Amino acid sequence: MAHIAVDQRFNAIIEEHEPVRQLGSGFIFTEGPLWHPIEKTLLFSDMPGDVRRKYTPEQGVSEVARPSNKGNGMTYDAELNLLICEHSTSSVVRIRRDGTREVLCTHFEGKELNSPNDIVVGNDGSIYFTDPPYGRFPVFGVERPQEQGFQGVYRLPPGHRPGDEPQLVVDRYLFTKPNGLCYSPCQKWMWVNDTDQHNIRMFDVAADGSLTNGRIFASGIVDSRKKGVPDGMKADKDGNVYVTAPGGIWVYDFHGVLIGKIQLPEMAANLHWGGDTWSTLFITAETSLYSVATKTKGRDEPFMTPNVATPRAAPPPTNTTAPALNVLDRLDFRIDPHRTAMIIQDLQNDVMMDGGAFAATGSPDHARSQDVVANVRRLATAARARGVMVLHVWMVCEPGHPHLAQHAALMQGLKGENALVRDTWGVQPVPGLDPQPGDLVVEKMSMSAWETSRLESYLRHGGRDTIINCGSWTNMSVEHTARTGADKGFHMIVPEDSCSTMNNEWHAASINYPMQNVATITRTDAVIAALG
Repeated sequence: MAHIAVDQRFNAIIEEHEPVRQLGSGFIFTEGPLWHPIEKTLLFSDMPGDVRRKYTPEQGVSEVARPSNKGNGMTYDAELNLLICEHSTSSVVRIRRDGTREVLCTHFEGKELNSPNDIVVGNDGSIYFTDPPYGRFPVFGVERPQEQGFQGVYRLPPGHRPGDEPQLVVDRYLFTKPNGLCYSPCQKWMWVNDTDQHNIRMFDVAADGSLTNGRIFASGIVDSRKKGVPDGMKADKDGNVYVTAPGGIWVYDFHGVLIGKIQLPEMAANLHWGGDTWSTLFITAETSLYSVATKTKGRDEPFMTPNVATPRAAPPPTNTTAPALNVLDRLDFRIDPHRTAMIIQDLQNDVMMDGGAFAATGSPDHARSQDVVANVRRLATAARARGVMVLHVWMVCEPGHPHLAQHAALMQGLKGENALVRDTWGVQPVPGLDPQPGDLVVEKMSMSAWETSRLESYLRHGGRDTIINCGSWTNMSVEHTARTGADKGFHMIVPEDSCSTMNNEWHAASINYPMQNVATITRTDAVIAALG
């Protein structure tokens, strides 16, 4: 079964004859595929069967929960708690990793929700879900009268207390049957589809979390000759939108242009990426679970780089013993957020990810041992909430590294490894650390963040004289930035567990000696506490 390339760009996403593999069958109606980043397993729902199942590549399909309250859409939050839209109970629930079940919401304006359907979590912890009435129909739920007089899209804001009512984020009469929803990669926009109207709408995500400026993104998603409707929907890393549709999955570019169709043997209900590189597209389709290999991967979601302590493989011998660090576990002063900036420097795929240009240096292992991505993410979240200026400082080279002097090992390595090239995977921020609305991005062409960037202009114009200095590598970019910042009169604060390099010894040498003279050396938790 050949897939259909409507536009040649589709060929960069999937091979025309890429096989669709059946991973399991014999179900009633499958939904909600969700890949676990640590366990490397896939959860999915079988709503009419009232069961939740798990697919393991080595063992196949097994049951996880029966009954499941006819659960439909699922996702994880950043702590890998499972969030489920339950049809039978008209609830959004959270199942914590210890198995504790919490009901997050059941009612709006004192009336029971219809039946929460699909769900997504933002980097700030916001939870959005759609609420069509399918869970009040026979087979797919529990047949009962509908209390709400409309079908809405809702949000649970950061800090939501279980039991509190959700926020309605769109006009209550805009949708007939709102179903699938997904963020854009930068989370500035959100798409929501409507099964009855056969269309997709695009919204701006406002500062208060509401969805504004709604407009038709794609319409006419219907074909009387083939089974399939707009249902599940996801975006890839480049902002292409994948929606279930007649014959399989239709793929639109960021501007709503149809570029291709993934053909399936059954009617698709939902989809999600997974696998070791997040490039395998798992698809729930009527009675079966399928997968297809793609040349892309899903957009980064908070659970893909979870903020939890996880077992890790033993690091290389040079990293097995961490030298003692001269670090302040508590700061005896308050940090004024409105005079402070946070620098997130060089946390890019080539620098510190497996498969990156410099992976052989040991940087991915040291980043994991430091838990640097999770630490930087929660520090940035706290900083934004308190009014700290957040800047992402990236090394960006042009293709071919034209006129890049080869006078130093750093510059030789950049060119020799063809690293940090504009518009490549390697130059992109690591998963979980994408810039958020209000953040600033600074490009540089030097080890230090200062000499070849707009950093100082932003800081001076913004009235910032204190810098929280995070990133990779500790003994290079972070240290050089701290030295120059101190010379320029800035108070440099370095949370050492929000920094990483190639091994513990180099990290400790930088932290314990040169940076003691130019910065306040502390830890992430101490900085968050000092911010108030």
